[in-house]
Amino acid sequence: MTSPWRGFLAGWVILLTGALIAHLTQTAGGITIKDVRFSTVDGQTLSALLYLPPEATTTNKAPGILAVHGYINTREVQSGFAIEFARRGYVVLALDQTGHGYSDPPAFGAGFGGPAALAYLRSLDVVDVNNIGLEGHSMGGWAVLAAASAMPDGYKALVLEGSSTGPPFAADGTPSWPKNVAVVFSTYDEFAQLMWGVAQGRQVTSSFKLQAMFGTSSAVQAGKVYGDILNGTARMLYQPAVTHPGDHISHAAIGYSLAWFAQTLTGGNALPSDDQIWLRKELGTLLALVGFVVLILGSFQLLLQLNYFQRLKAPAQTAAYPTRSTRWWAFAVLSAAIPVATFYVFFGWAEGWLPPSALLPQGITNQIVFWALANGVIAAVIGLAARNPVSSNQIQLLPSAAIAIATTAIAYLSVFIVDYLFLVDPRFWIVGVKLLSAVQFKAALVYLLPFTAYFLLALRGLHLGLSVDNSGRFTTYFYNALVLMGGFLFFLLAQYLSLFTTGSLLTPSEPLNTIVMIQFAPLLLIVSIISTFAYRRTGSYVTGALINAMFVTWYIVAGQATQFASNS
Repeated sequence: MTSPWRGFLAGWVILLTGALIAHLTQTAGGITIKDVRFSTVDGQTLSALLYLPPEATTTNKAPGILAVHGYINTREVQSGFAIEFARRGYVVLALDQTGHGYSDPPAFGAGFGGPAALAYLRSLDVVDVNNIGLEGHSMGGWAVLAAASAMPDGYKALVLEGSSTGPPFAADGTPSWPKNVAVVFSTYDEFAQLMWGVAQGRQVTSSFKLQAMFGTSSAVQAGKVYGDILNGTARMLYQPAVTHPGDHISHAAIGYSLAWFAQTLTGGNALPSDDQIWLRKELGTLLALVGFVVLILGSFQLLLQLNYFQRLKAPAQTAAYPTRSTRWWAFAVLSAAIPVATFYVFFGWAEGWLPPSALLPQGITNQIVFWALANGVIAAVIGLAARNPVSSNQIQLLPSAAIAIATTAIAYLSVFIVDYLFLVDPRFWIVGVKLLSAVQFKAALVYLLPFTAYFLLALRGLHLGLSVDNSGRFTTYFYNALVLMGGFLFFLLAQYLSLFTTGSLLTPSEPLNTIVMIQFAPLLLIVSIISTFAYRRTGSYVTGALINAMFVTWYIVAGQATQFASNS
């Protein structure tokens, strides 16, 4: 086997192996998973994954659970809950909220999709309509509360994971509404103020809003049942020691939901709440994500062997610095720190200046675009100031664009194949590579332009402005990654060290954007690997910039909420 094939084939093997592990985990015990579509009363098409345990039949109806993800997530993020619910004999509908995943925009419409999803779940002839549970994380909690309001007799029990009752998205909780509700609110939840009006997650027991729902004027006791299950007035507070997004990968948080539905729903399998296998699925899709990145590198290497692309092969030019001197370190630290220092400021400006529109329909993507363009200019300036006279190899735009398109197309095909064969995608936790819907694909064509500009500017600054002579292969990869993602990594470590020691983030008013930032560290690590790999083989920053622009645009647009519907 020749060398150019090794990375390509290794990528496929790792990707398919991980996807198979994930598939075997989520279908363990004979569970069947289907990709389903149904409509809201207004005609919006909604997407969901339907988990069917083998014992659920028309003659042996099973309890049902509607499981809903939070803002800027998708149905796959609920897989830990869904796998464990299905293993216990529950029919599970894991919904893509309106404007998320493959559900039609706009986001926030039609009760977040909750009422239509509950109606669809109740319509299934294998579901016991007298034993239905609702579980929602964060904004998904408001989706299931909307369903509970629309059909007050359509469910039996409810779990709010990192979520709350109350305006503007739900009615206030009372001792009798919702029915049989468990609140799973983590001690380090970043949204304590927004959800329950307290400064820290561990203080939720003193929330007046929570106490009103529990029918008490004193501190709520975690683990104590308030009210009566038979009358539908039961309440329970659980407090796992994790963060808001950490609920998805917490045995404790998932286990508390299992325990609550075991108490409040009739039917299913009597498995202990600590009997959980979902982590194998997460590790499988993580392996698939590694394989996906290896496949991108292997595909690029293989394509370079074709006659048309061989013209791109060239060694890197003379480096900007003979060694990593004090001057190099000064500019490297600036390059790593400025994107973090401007993050919240630029996101705040973009929220007011670039609201969702027909042209740019995704709110958070607009914020990322504004941040990216501004930092691309800053990176270019730093690169010009930092470097000694050095230039890139001659830019060959057409072959560079062609190889970037071909490499990205192979990567996209790989995600299509694992989705088709195994109904999974390469991911870990909230970092996932999904296929684009038709609506998202159109939006991505527009967002591609500013992201291309960003990567051309940023990677020009990195590879021409901060290159070092005679730097070893692994050393080069390490320092390039440190420059691109190190600032985010260190800042996030400081943020969460503060949260775990004091109970509050360093920026307590920025919980959402801090959680958005979590994805920047792994994403920029992947960007650094791809760009360094391409630069070492072509001597040009352009090929890596174009590949990264296509991949990152795809990744962001597929994973974000679409707030503007073009037909609205």
